[in-house]
Amino acid sequence: MSTGYQHQPMNKGVITTSVFDLFKIGPGPSSSHTIGPMKAGYDFLQRIQSIFLEEGTELRIEIHLYGSLSATGKGHGTDRAVIAGILGWQPDTVDPQAFTSLLQHPDSSYTVYIGNRTVQVDASSILFQKGRYDSPHPNTVIFKLLADGFRVHEEEYYSVGGGFVVRKGDKSDRQNPVVPPYPYSTMKELKAHLDANKISLIELMMANEVAISGLDRKTINRKIDDIIETMHKAVKRGLKSKGELPGSIRLRRKAPVLYAQAKNSASTSDSFMVFLNAYCMAASEENAAGNMVVTAPTSGASGVIPGVTYLLKHHYHYDKQKIREGMLAAAAVGFLIKHNASISGAEMGCMGEIGSASAMAAAMLAHCAGKNINTIEVAAEIAIEHHLGMTCDPIGGYVQIPCIERNAMGAIKAYNAYLIASSGNPNDQKISLDSVIKVMRATGRDMSKKYKETSEAGLALSATEC
Repeated sequence: MSTGYQHQPMNKGVITTSVFDLFKIGPGPSSSHTIGPMKAGYDFLQRIQSIFLEEGTELRIEIHLYGSLSATGKGHGTDRAVIAGILGWQPDTVDPQAFTSLLQHPDSSYTVYIGNRTVQVDASSILFQKGRYDSPHPNTVIFKLLADGFRVHEEEYYSVGGGFVVRKGDKSDRQNPVVPPYPYSTMKELKAHLDANKISLIELMMANEVAISGLDRKTINRKIDDIIETMHKAVKRGLKSKGELPGSIRLRRKAPVLYAQAKNSASTSDSFMVFLNAYCMAASEENAAGNMVVTAPTSGASGVIPGVTYLLKHHYHYDKQKIREGMLAAAAVGFLIKHNASISGAEMGCMGEIGSASAMAAAMLAHCAGKNINTIEVAAEIAIEHHLGMTCDPIGGYVQIPCIERNAMGAIKAYNAYLIASSGNPNDQKISLDSVIKVMRATGRDMSKKYKETSEAGLALSATEC
């Protein structure tokens, strides 16, 4: 939609998600808490533009945050995101410094233009609702336009992870009219297409992307290159930036120190792991600072794939085309997880974020190493298997502890999953990717909500020690 809002059907039909919906550029620190709510606010702004409001009526906009958006919204920047959205800002073009400066002062107030009228919004416009709200997703935000205290217009949105947003009651996009040439919803179905049509995974992904996005192959490659470049810019910035990250934790950046150590021990056998840790933490620290990153598949996990691709480029010296292909292999796994489980920390805990990113990176590594689809599947399965049940318990609601180090650990697990998958016969693997995704979904459903991005349990209770 031209408004910047995009409905994404949840767990219905075949996969019709674009690569550029999975990998999105936007400001940190959280795709579900910043990018999603910003898109929702922008969509609300567009929808109220045609409303005629009489002169003399007192106007007010209220923004109600529920679930994890309420519990950890301030630490994740949700308050700034919803204000940015209704000011007309969009994630991929927003100025990170301007975004970070929003609501820095208690008396900050901003003008929203609605057709023939204006209305002021400030911190009091945002209501953090602690009580339970019955909705399809824990990350719920409701925007209300009031005139003389009476509701004129209301919209309800669900930020379902990775910057994807669903608007309540939206039926226009409930089913994507585009049917990809190779429709699939499971790895089993995807592999059946590869066998029946004698094509590669990359050919299948590219053909589907052409149909879904409407873009030609040259444009798709260019946009993938732009995504990779944005990822690597985040790594480079993070390797150079020092000092404390924003927030009350006062956490100091570690990536520059790790990078210096890696360069000093470049001849040792394990130096590549130190480099990989540095690259992943560099991008993740940039996310924590609220700077521009790429959801991969979420902002909280935006250090894993950037770190791995940076390693592949600068240490393995893979060319641009090989890394593009790796991104498509990663997207195939990301689509399957999003479609059949979730990439949302509020639904799956951290296995939905770092677990998904690790599986995607493992698939990328396997593909770039020339492995077949069976090994790619096994690598992704192993990576998810060893993230099952991982909680999302950020201290203070900031995407810092344990999030930053988890990006590095997720990348190391991805590399190890690729190594294990590459040994022996992949057909001997007892657990399929489809099976482990089902287990992931069931685990997320059974997990206590305290461990799903609320900062009410786990490491989050260690905040006093920080």
